[in-house]
Amino acid sequence: MSKAYPDQEIWFLTGSQDLYGEETLQQVAAQSQEVAAALDASGDVPAKVVWKPVLKDSDAIRRAMLDANGDDRVLGVITWMHTFSPAKMWITGLDLLRKPLLHLHTQANVELPWDSIDMDFMNLNQAAHGDREYAYIATRLGLARTTVSGHVSNPAVTARIGTWVRAAAGWQAAQDLSLVRFGDNMRNVAVTEGDKTEAEIRLGVSVNTWAVNDLVAAVAAVDDASVDALVAQYEDLYDVVPELRRGGDRHESLRYAARQEIAIEGFLTERGAMAFTTNFEDLGELRQLPGLAVQRLMAKGYGFGAEGDWKTAVLVRVAKVMGAGLPGGASLMEDYTYDLTPGAEKILGAHMLEICPTLTTSKPRVEIHPLGIGGKEDPVRMVFDTDAGPAVVVSLADMRERFRLTANVVDVVPPTAELPNLPVARAVWEPRPDFTTSSECWLTAGGAHHTVLTTAVGIEAWEIFAELARTELLVIDESTTRRGFADQVRWNQVYYRVAQGF
Repeated sequence: MSKAYPDQEIWFLTGSQDLYGEETLQQVAAQSQEVAAALDASGDVPAKVVWKPVLKDSDAIRRAMLDANGDDRVLGVITWMHTFSPAKMWITGLDLLRKPLLHLHTQANVELPWDSIDMDFMNLNQAAHGDREYAYIATRLGLARTTVSGHVSNPAVTARIGTWVRAAAGWQAAQDLSLVRFGDNMRNVAVTEGDKTEAEIRLGVSVNTWAVNDLVAAVAAVDDASVDALVAQYEDLYDVVPELRRGGDRHESLRYAARQEIAIEGFLTERGAMAFTTNFEDLGELRQLPGLAVQRLMAKGYGFGAEGDWKTAVLVRVAKVMGAGLPGGASLMEDYTYDLTPGAEKILGAHMLEICPTLTTSKPRVEIHPLGIGGKEDPVRMVFDTDAGPAVVVSLADMRERFRLTANVVDVVPPTAELPNLPVARAVWEPRPDFTTSSECWLTAGGAHHTVLTTAVGIEAWEIFAELARTELLVIDESTTRRGFADQVRWNQVYYRVAQGF
């Protein structure tokens, strides 16, 4: 069975103590191995689950947590108190743990053996109160963690564990992320600003800037043979309009787009970066704003933010990692304009050029059109409609003393009619719970106009990611009311300012 994260591991740690005797501890070990093996075999769990020997004292627990911290393969740890494991033994180890933590509240058996249950069985199967002892100390320590209850044979349980693994992978991706800004952000725009130092402290991402003309030099250095090969791929993979194909009168524009893709990817690879930004106001000697190049690089897993918006580039990269191997995709998005027909309101999302083709299963059309801003040559881009289905729109904004994630659960729908004169990739969606509540709550939250739209992972993954990052998350979904949301924003203002300390 193929795993989405084949080189990553989840460690399965089981708690007990020496009180029960060797025979019982052997049963604990055997049964916990069975649970770990069941998780590893589940198609819902996208990383290898590695069983570790049963932990019976504080020294062993401390060592296990330090080993997990020091192993780059480890995305996180799952803990289960099979018997009763006195929680004071866990204080030092849990306090040292720096990897994501999932508390699995389960037991070896599904049904109770009512006719044969005895005290030996009771002594062996004590998770019902052993996990409560453990959870008490985890709560007292203030640990960010996810708790999942139920038997591992239940698909709902493995699905939730799989979502946690994906959020942990997204968190690790942010921790390791290097982001290249080609130039600065768009002039006079507020929400694309942000504290890059605080982003490295809170999220781990390193954000740095290179001159656009560094990229210009990289574009100029791309050899013709590489361009020939990539252009041939374009003509094979996409519906390229005749004027851009070989022999067409604008074929050179397609070749220049290929040069940009090769140069940007090489620039990022050389610096170990998996996210980047561009800005139409800061293009130096670039002949066209990168459009097709950006779309293709996002499809390869790179994060991207337009107009220098590095925070959105971080979100796109995190969404790409969390959705690895799942149907659907993730892309930079922007709420552009509305259909305000009463009772049938819709949001049309797009950007100037840069929407990722992982949002569609159709064959994109590669076209060239004027941009209208930026003062450069007409840029090449893919044009398509996003596939219908459930999705989440997420933004990241700097609120001075903290970052705020705002997320809206939406339903992508087909456009009401054809869009023959709109030469960009786009998505049309109906926000939950309804347009009025969604838009008013988003505006109340100060959510950004640049977002990531993901059709691969749902809201639970973002909730777990926010908990791991200890970052505020405001969710707008089918249960949201304007009054309740406004109250949440006010209470959050108090909580997060107090939580910063003095």
